[in-house]
Amino acid sequence: MVTLMADEKEATVSEERIYTIPLNDARKASRWERSKRATSEVRAFLAKHMKVATDSVRLNSKISETIWERGAMKPPSSVRVKVMKFKDGVVEAELAE
Repeated sequence: MVTLMADEKEATVSEERIYTIPLNDARKASRWERSKRATSEVRAFLAKHMKVATDSVRLNSKISETIWERGAMKPPSSVRVKVMKFKDGVVEAELAE
């Protein structure tokens, strides 16, 4: 896999958005699987709203750390993310400031 330089990456960005993703559906999962389900919910939300397959969505490690911060049983109720869609169809998400 080839890593792009920062200038090349900015040139290939076709869309950039900020979303607040609700994670209330993660509470429907069993107690021990709530954070895992929340991560899947983030990926599914971004795939739906950016119109790509779930395989094309890459989550930054900070998003996972935020979701798993309080353990497997207590994920946050929502997460605010900055999303970039590249011209090749890959979507990258990072925690919004």
